[in-house]
Amino acid sequence: MSESPAAASPYEVLGVSPSASDDELRRAYRRLLRHTHPDVGGDAAAFHAVQIAWERIGSPGSRADYDRRRYPDSAAEPVRTAYASGTGRNPATQAGPRARMYGHPGGEARQRYLDLLREWVGRGRTIDDPYEPGLIRSAPREIRHWLAKALAEESTAQLVSGLGIGFTAWHDVVAGAHGAKVDHVVLGPAGLFAVLSEDWGGAVELRRGELVGEALGPDDRPVEDVEVAVRALAKSIRIRFTAALIVLPDDAVTEPLTVPGRGRRPTVIILPRSRLIGVLRSGLPGMDRGSFEKVFEVRSRLQDGIRFTSD
Repeated sequence: MSESPAAASPYEVLGVSPSASDDELRRAYRRLLRHTHPDVGGDAAAFHAVQIAWERIGSPGSRADYDRRRYPDSAAEPVRTAYASGTGRNPATQAGPRARMYGHPGGEARQRYLDLLREWVGRGRTIDDPYEPGLIRSAPREIRHWLAKALAEESTAQLVSGLGIGFTAWHDVVAGAHGAKVDHVVLGPAGLFAVLSEDWGGAVELRRGELVGEALGPDDRPVEDVEVAVRALAKSIRIRFTAALIVLPDDAVTEPLTVPGRGRRPTVIILPRSRLIGVLRSGLPGMDRGSFEKVFEVRSRLQDGIRFTSD
């Protein structure tokens, strides 16, 4: 079970409140075991998730330990967490020249998280620390997703920044006239890539050209959304993307998945975060690498044409 802010808590997996009695918890667990068991036509992944959830909160001791860690008393909680700031850098990536970076990675997603959190808490109430762990874990999953997305965008930006001076990246880029955006535009010798950084807090799979998973809603269409956004951006600046990349945590997808380009829509590659740098450096199998002259030309066009969501 992922520790992402967007991941379902054991209580959410079992469909009970954190204040449920031990008997209510046990009944929910037994009911879900019957419904999800593969021998009766249930889903193996859901069955596994129910078992993991029970391991975490099924006994009084494990439940008390989980509650202390995930729903702490704010008076005893250490100051701040890794969620609090998007400005931190990994010391291991600081040496050497950096990629050119423009925009504010994760900025829009963090602001969306803060706005939704304040609305959920209630108007007029003061939130001393919006990144306090207990508050985060008690918020609805759709709110936690925006924090997870902000962290994912910031993580991608840190990786890209270490690619060196041959690369340029723009973050939180406006794409089209309807509020769509491209999280990152990355230009280097291997090509021009549009990158979506995501974290839904669970595993996904590719089905009929679209991503599906327990954490995705029935109307969520991330592949289609990124295709439309990239196409709009390419048209507005009059450039052509090598591919669109959807970057996910390593525990969400194990191997790259490809959706071939359709018409004017780009090829979309869904890949684990650990594979991102290799694709940005070396490109895609069978793809011609661009020339430095072309990189300079495209960079100038992008620099003149890109608008940021914060503008």
